[in-house]
Amino acid sequence: MASLNVGNLGEYLREQRRNAQLSLRQLSEAAGVSNPYLSQIERGLRKPSADILQQLAKALRISAETLYVQAGMLDEREREELETRGVILADPSINERQKQVLLQIYESFRKENGLGTEDTEGGDTSGTAGGSAVTPPSH
Repeated sequence: MASLNVGNLGEYLREQRRNAQLSLRQLSEAAGVSNPYLSQIERGLRKPSADILQQLAKALRISAETLYVQAGMLDEREREELETRGVILADPSINERQKQVLLQIYESFRKENGLGTEDTEGGDTSGTAGGSAVTPPSH
């Protein structure tokens, strides 16, 4: 993708908007953001909030986490972890207990490889439905 060479959030947004074949006005209406404000974001004059980035991502049909990385709000590895967790949680073919077990296994592998997260308390990996089904490897 050409977007990997983009230097900042504004340029990246402009490229995504053009790829989606949307005018500045069309994107501003779809995202619920004023046209002048969106123009300022694209020109690098304004730094949007996470909420605004989420609205823009939804309108562009791209991952909000990708925009967070571009804006410097999220590390690339954090984005990948969040997307992986999101895919698991959104999978309709497995039940909630299975999702929790799968997330626990995923987290145990990340920890084993030195990539585990410090703040697992806020995540969905500690669900009670399958909490004892998997014991992460001890070190």
